[in-house]
Amino acid sequence: MPETTRHTEPLSSDRERLWAAVQTRDAHFDGHLIYAVRSTGIYCRPSCPSRRPRRAQVAFFATPDEARLAGYRACRRCRPDEAGEDARLIPRACEYIDTRIDADDALPSLTELTNELSVAPARLRRVFKQHTGLTPIQYARGRRLARFKSRLRDQASVADAMYDAGYGSTSRVYETANAQLGMTPASYRKGGAGAVIRFVVSQSTFGGLLVAGTATGICAVKLGDDPDALIDELHDEFPAAAIERLESSQHDRQSSGLHGWLDAILSYLDGHREDIDLPLDVHATVFQWRVWRKLQSIPPGQTRTYGELARELDQPGASRAVGQACASNPVAPIVPCHRAIRADGSLGGYRWGIQRKVRLLELERR
Repeated sequence: MPETTRHTEPLSSDRERLWAAVQTRDAHFDGHLIYAVRSTGIYCRPSCPSRRPRRAQVAFFATPDEARLAGYRACRRCRPDEAGEDARLIPRACEYIDTRIDADDALPSLTELTNELSVAPARLRRVFKQHTGLTPIQYARGRRLARFKSRLRDQASVADAMYDAGYGSTSRVYETANAQLGMTPASYRKGGAGAVIRFVVSQSTFGGLLVAGTATGICAVKLGDDPDALIDELHDEFPAAAIERLESSQHDRQSSGLHGWLDAILSYLDGHREDIDLPLDVHATVFQWRVWRKLQSIPPGQTRTYGELARELDQPGASRAVGQACASNPVAPIVPCHRAIRADGSLGGYRWGIQRKVRLLELERR
């Protein structure tokens, strides 16, 4: 077919957004976007692991059929004709896992899941991780923990909640749940009652600063113009915990590290230290912790795009999940999510305001 037919681009969406999806290998666009390379005559899905072409050589299409009509042939590496089927596979897999958990059943094995969906195990693992940032078993464990937490909030006993969520033993509950609840299941059942959180408020060069923690580590760091609003937000996050304020001159044997933690953060915000390494007491998913640790490994003053972080985690299609993990970070700047930016080089959002993100990066670069 003549080369001129390859310049037709029926897709009318924002070209820069589509090109960013290709650059970051964003699997969320698989099934919704096809890119073709004029110099090779091949079309691919956005998550294709092949080397990225030059922008001038790329054409965008909504479907493989449109790309074929324009004279391109399918990539044998990423098999873009299967992209739509892959995108439909994820909700089917999630629905099956959710149904099993809602029925108080044991977690489905990978074999059971692949038999139900009539798909090869390797393909399911690859597609599921590309689209969700998790393996099927990690997703299932997260859903089971969510059910366990829901039953505890409904005031079920720990034992009843444990069996309703499909846990086979008490030791398994405490091994898995304690790490992600940030407190014992019995305490979580009471909405945090029994958990003691102490906090201090100070003024910094970035505005009001609130640092809160347990006897184990820091559970929240907040920046803002209104200190009272920061305190209200802390109470909203831990509605049933025992929350106590410590004044700057007040020391408490149970929170002996709190003032030291505050001083370390203030020193960082004043530009007197490059980075902060403090103990944390934060519950999060396995994937969120992986992203946060990766953020902490970025040298001060440098940045990484969400797509670059996803690729460093060996999950090139999880750039959106990386962005969500950054947004859910409750202890910035200890976990420096300000070092994560968009694929086009723009800074993106920041929980404490984009101007603070700009100032943090400038501070580190100095």
